[in-house]
Amino acid sequence: MTDTTARDGVTVAPTADVDDRAAIGAGTRIWHLAQVREDATLGRNCNVGRGAYVGPGVSIGDNVKLQNHALVYEPAVLADGVFVGPAAVLTNDEYPRAVTPDGRLKTGDDWHAVGVTIGEGAAIGARAVCIAPVSVGRWALVAAGAVVTKDVPDFALVVGVPAKRIGWVGRAGRPLETKGGGVWVCPETGAEYREEDGVLTEKGI
Repeated sequence: MTDTTARDGVTVAPTADVDDRAAIGAGTRIWHLAQVREDATLGRNCNVGRGAYVGPGVSIGDNVKLQNHALVYEPAVLADGVFVGPAAVLTNDEYPRAVTPDGRLKTGDDWHAVGVTIGEGAAIGARAVCIAPVSVGRWALVAAGAVVTKDVPDFALVVGVPAKRIGWVGRAGRPLETKGGGVWVCPETGAEYREEDGVLTEKGI
């Protein structure tokens, strides 16, 4: 990797800004102009793309990919294997204002940060926005440009503004095909899933 420095199994570009109080797992790579704030925790073998931002105290699991210019604001929690696409945003302010009602510039003491939670293996598409506080379930897929305002179930495929479920996806990320009787199958892996009362679960697990 050109113009990077490695320490303790972590590779950091010289133009990246990684606070000394952040905890970074072995094998993680942090690219140019990325910023990782104080008390953030990143697991092993993560990839933080150019210009990405990780806020104070954010918790990120192993094998997570933050693509270029992804913005992950505190107190977000990302499980293992999460993908956050280019320029996607995880917000943290329910009622955003720069100033108080009397016109004074707001400080951190004037609002309460709320976070987005992303389950294992889930993917957030390019330029999607998750409006805190929401949870995106395990292995769910949020389409590019979607705006998530409500919790997303495990394995759900959601699109649009506001995001709505239009189908299901499996662990491979491919839309599942119905076999009837509430059974769905992945066209890539052949894995089967069962739908009951709007909840999808993996058969045999």
